[in-house]
Amino acid sequence: VQFVESGGGLVQPGGSLRLSCAASGFSFSSYAMNWYRQAPGKEREFVAGISNTGGTTNYAVAVKGRFTISRDNAKQTVYLQMSSLKPEDTAVYYCTTNWRGLNYWGQGTQVTVSS
Repeated sequence: VQFVESGGGLVQPGGSLRLSCAASGFSFSSYAMNWYRQAPGKEREFVAGISNTGGTTNYAVAVKGRFTISRDNAKQTVYLQMSSLKPEDTAVYYCTTNWRGLNYWGQGTQVTVSS
């Protein structure tokens, strides 16, 4: 199981970014996917999740209404569209799934929101 995240970078407050996570090594379309993030000095926290079909999504309170999770099972990729970004969104963002009882994580992509 492997994930490769991309799309992070430096953005001004109020800006937007779209993160991508390309998956391989398992039956992507059979598994729910999640995005987590970890800010400096803080614990890793849940951001958003999506069911295997994409029909169900859920979000952390802090990002609801600003972030949108989606997936393309044909491309084995999950996305996180982030809008109205705030400095407190600065973190390393990770995609993850639970496959056969184990949690698998990508290497993360850095998002920095700063003027």
